[in-house]
Amino acid sequence: MNGRARLALILGLVVPLTGILLPLQLMAIRKSGRLRRRLPQTWHRIVARLMGLHLRIHGEPAGTGDDGVLIVCNHVSWLDIVALGAAAPVSFVAKEEVSGWPGISLLARLQETVFVDRERRRTAGTQATRIRERLAKGDAVVLFPEGTTSDGNFLLPFKSALFGAAGMQAGETDFPVLVQPVAIAYTHLHGMPMGRFDRPVAAWPGDIELGPHLKGVIEKGAIDATIIFGEPFPASTFAGRKALAAHCEQAVRELVSLALRGRTALLSGSEKR
Repeated sequence: MNGRARLALILGLVVPLTGILLPLQLMAIRKSGRLRRRLPQTWHRIVARLMGLHLRIHGEPAGTGDDGVLIVCNHVSWLDIVALGAAAPVSFVAKEEVSGWPGISLLARLQETVFVDRERRRTAGTQATRIRERLAKGDAVVLFPEGTTSDGNFLLPFKSALFGAAGMQAGETDFPVLVQPVAIAYTHLHGMPMGRFDRPVAAWPGDIELGPHLKGVIEKGAIDATIIFGEPFPASTFAGRKALAAHCEQAVRELVSLALRGRTALLSGSEKR
């Protein structure tokens, strides 16, 4: 099947799938039950399979559905949303401008995305509080602290502003918050290992338009993504957001390095797909 036919087929299946799940998700959000987390995961799993996105998952997502978990992950591409959304029942923190993207904004709202304006530093405390409210509901919330996407080969420095959502200071929260470092890397294309010059196939740096990149990924298909869930720890382990951010950056950097070098066999636990 050629690329255009693949694109037409996938769109022809994803649109009705979304139409079927949309009213169910709206009802689930109103009732605020666990189904509101599981329906988006089902959508992402189906879409990942249709796109040919193969997941290699190491470790386990933290959280039991009762205690909130702040998932701290590197950010490579819009594909991260599909991959992580298929791997675990999560919501995301996204930049405010995404709330205005046609189509994408609807999907983001159905997954209860928290929109933040990273340019308005004075409101960082308020935005962290909004994330903390979701953690209080027992949700798993994914934070991309690089603030933008990378080329898939290196991490960008982590920004600490929104780490305040973990509420490390005494009295900031009356519930336990777990923090879990997570790494995502795109490693194979049609079964062949990607080198550093091949990763732009999956990586989506900020200067590339979304539409053409999405079209290119779907037409190529058969991309392997490795996701490593690191060891979770209580946010209260650290006294402040900057120390927490620095620790998470180092932990994620080490996990990404393992994934890119194909050293995941060193990790405990078996690989899942």
